[in-house]
Amino acid sequence: MRLSDHVKPISYLKSDAAQIVKDLTVSGEPLLITQNGEAKLVVQDVQSYEDTQQTLALLKILVLGQKDIEQGKFKGADEFLAELADLDRKE
Repeated sequence: MRLSDHVKPISYLKSDAAQIVKDLTVSGEPLLITQNGEAKLVVQDVQSYEDTQQTLALLKILVLGQKDIEQGKFKGADEFLAELADLDRKE
């Protein structure tokens, strides 16, 4: 999906809002709105927005994990499993 394929002027948003809601809900693809020939905003359905936010959150977690690995702030699987086993024995 290319955003450039879904470009409409602000007058379209004003006159066809109900149809835009229907289309975006079905397609899940965003709509780029222009004003005076310049891109001004992106309109998307709620589910797509929430999916995007969840994806961004996961990417942030991955980046933080990668930084920890680069800084040596991690344990190998064997060490981690040994610690779990020790905790299990103490209970």
